[in-house]
Amino acid sequence: MRFIPLFACLSVLCSGTSAVCGQAAPPVKLQTTPVPSGKAAALLPDTFAGWKTTDAPKAVADPSQADPAATASLKEYGFTDAALASYKRGEETLSLRALRFEDASGAYGAYSFYRPSGWPKAEIGTGAASNQNRVLFWVGNIFVDASFSQIGPMSAAQLRELAGQLPVTGGTKAIPPPILSNLPKDALDGQTTHYAIGPFGYVGAGGVLPAELVGFDRGAEAVTANYALRSGPATLTIIDYPTPQMATAQEARIRDYIKAGNSPQHPWTKPLQDSSQASLEVRRSGTLVALVSGDAIPDESHKLLGQVNFDADLKSVSVPQQANSEIAKTGRLLLGIVTLVLIGSAAAILLGIFLGGGRALYRVARGKPASSLHEAEFISLHLED
Repeated sequence: MRFIPLFACLSVLCSGTSAVCGQAAPPVKLQTTPVPSGKAAALLPDTFAGWKTTDAPKAVADPSQADPAATASLKEYGFTDAALASYKRGEETLSLRALRFEDASGAYGAYSFYRPSGWPKAEIGTGAASNQNRVLFWVGNIFVDASFSQIGPMSAAQLRELAGQLPVTGGTKAIPPPILSNLPKDALDGQTTHYAIGPFGYVGAGGVLPAELVGFDRGAEAVTANYALRSGPATLTIIDYPTPQMATAQEARIRDYIKAGNSPQHPWTKPLQDSSQASLEVRRSGTLVALVSGDAIPDESHKLLGQVNFDADLKSVSVPQQANSEIAKTGRLLLGIVTLVLIGSAAAILLGIFLGGGRALYRVARGKPASSLHEAEFISLHLED
């Protein structure tokens, strides 16, 4: 009887171990890619997902070699270097252009600069969009422009494999632009956001205001996005300034510009000309200045503008993140093992208490001591002289 708790404990632990070992957990593969230093780290691999380079990837450090038409914009976003490569897989071809920036804000800015509004969303990297044979995505501080000769059902999976091999940076440089968290989520079309930290990127992405009125020379950054309101489409522009004093001064300038109307002396941009004047409204909150344009009725425009509020606390940026990373899978597996061990140990202790206590009660009911530890049992032969 005294060995029953021990056997119960061993059986529970063995069953717990079998449950863990029997799980169909994916193989865990931890990859630690060092942060690139200048041009030391190659941006694009020679092979991935069955694709092989026809020639070695070409590394460039001049933004004019990466994209002559967007040299100034790339400099604004903090371009550091790029890689250009052509791949072949059977009869199919793939052209890749990978641009590396100082941080994730630059990569996201370049992604929003190159991506036309309305492209369908794709699940690649941190954010992606595709149109026919062309796919754009960004991950960490790297933006990738991919052009397939023929896109197929596995093209996205192949680019996801590529995204996992890119030498992205970490730490604070991997944080997306915090200004994105100020965009109201209701009725937002996430495929229309455009982020700019300079006049060239702002104008190139179709900014609503004149670039000189935004105040990029004062350290401003801007984000625009489209909203599908019930009464019509609206565009929200949010500009973040270093101090509330700067925001107050720029708000007055923007408000005066809107009130003056479209004139030869102060011509409006095309987005403002296409907007309903009754819906145009400007508002400041802390370091933020927001402008609503478009065709929505004034009441809805006013409500949308009222959702933009400055918060001095650090906010989480709502952008698509990579799901089911290898680190997350490892953490879940280890947590499951620890939980099973704790449950098995607790069950063994309870079984021991239950069985041991039952045996003690049984002995007491028979008039014996609860424990047989000190009970001397011997055989008497009753031999008499």
